[in-house]
Parts: sequence; structure tokens; C-alpha cells
Amino acid sequence: MTASPTDGRLLKGELRRQELIEATLQVVAREGVAGVSHRAVAREANQPATAAAYYFKSIDDLLTAALTVCMDQDAERMRRLAESADGSPEGLTALAELLGHVMGGPGRLLAEYELYLLAARRPELRTSTGRWLEALAGYALRYTDDPVRVQTFTSVVDGLLLQGLLTDTPPTAAEFEAVLRHVLL
Repeated sequence: MTASPTDGRLLKGELRRQELIEATLQVVAREGVAGVSHRAVAREANQPATAAAYYFKSIDDLLTAALTVCMDQDAERMRRLAESADGSPEGLTALAELLGHVMGGPGRLLAEYELYLLAARRPELRTSTGRWLEALAGYALRYTDDPVRVQTFTSVVDGLLLQGLLTDTPPTAAEFEAVLRHVLL
């Protein structure tokens, strides 16, 4: 069975859309949410100036798509970690290493937090941030069923990542692990 010509166009369109979302994250990381325009995103993605406006009718649509992709990717990564966590200290080591890695190249994390904070002003964006928080809570539930400790864990992870963006020396994997052990073990 051969694919119809439409399938190739749809695939190419989806690829362009994903490139525009990634370009949006790069623009946000470099210039903040205020730096996002259809033209700036298209230029970052090396696409025609009209491409971003074609795939995303408004800047809000573009920012929403970028936030949704980030939160879905982060939530999925956290769910995979939770599946392999067995309540032992080794599971915390894997999470601490991931967090340390994320802090090592903070550009995307900075973009994610810019978009994450946008959800504080726009309740319609909170669905995707909720998936991230649920995935964090799901990880904590591998270690405890105490709702206060679960809430503490989700707050600590978000807080450490945000604070890491605000310092010249972000936390290392070992520092993350020490805090995670304190909270969950």
C-alpha cells in the first residue's frame, strides 16, 4: 500500500510546526516571551516569514503550543522515571542526575519557566502545567503516600529548578540528591 500525496504534505506540515515550536523556545530563552513574534520565530526556524502565522494564528497560539510541548515532554520523562523508581535511594539518584543535567544547559529550562509563569496569568494554559505537576506527584507517590510530603516534593523540585536559574552556580546532581533524599526518604 502506498501513501497518498496528502500524507507527505501533512508530515511536512507537522515537521514545520514542530520546528516553529522549537524556535519559539529558543526565542523565549534568549529574549523572553516579549521577544516572540511570528517573524522572529520564523526567522529562528529558517522558514519563510509567513510560516509561523500560517501554522499559528496568534502569538498566544504559538506560546500555548510551546508550553504544551514542554510540559508534555517533561511530564512523560517524569512518568518514565517514576515507572523505574522502586522507592529506593537509587531512584532518587536517577532523578537527581536528570535535574543536574537540565541545569547544565539552562536555556530551555529558562524558556519553560517563562512559559510556565505565563500560565499563572492565563488559567486556560494550566492544563499542561497540571500534567507536569501530576507527573511530579506520581513520582513522589513511589516513595510516600503522605499528601503533605508529595506536595513538599513537587514544590521543592520546582523551587530548586527556579532557584538554579537565579544563581551563578546552579545545584549539582549531588546537591539535588541530598535534598530529594531529605524530602522523600
